[in-house]
Amino acid sequence: WYQQKQELALHALRLALDDVPYRIHKPEGAFFLWLWFENLPCSSQQLYELLKGAGVLVTPGHTSFPGLADEWEHTRQCIRLSYAVDSVQLQSAAEIIGSVVKTLYSG
Repeated sequence: WYQQKQELALHALRLALDDVPYRIHKPEGAFFLWLWFENLPCSSQQLYELLKGAGVLVTPGHTSFPGLADEWEHTRQCIRLSYAVDSVQLQSAAEIIGSVVKTLYSG
């Protein structure tokens, strides 16, 4: 079940995020994906707020790296997305993420 959800999420995100500088960290058994948006025009917290307003809940990256000795820009450019949801919701979330992120990058 999780493998199918992961494959659906990866496919939906690849379609929705075309023309956006992003990477998805290799999923290694978890039920979520890490999305990194290179040179994201806002913080991951701001992206979280925008996505929340559009009906998609993610985890902003900076909350997952407490106690780092050095500042790591990556923490402000990534989000975590669970794919343990209904397939229709997952497809919709990918489309919304794509739309919001494309708008951010287009300025």
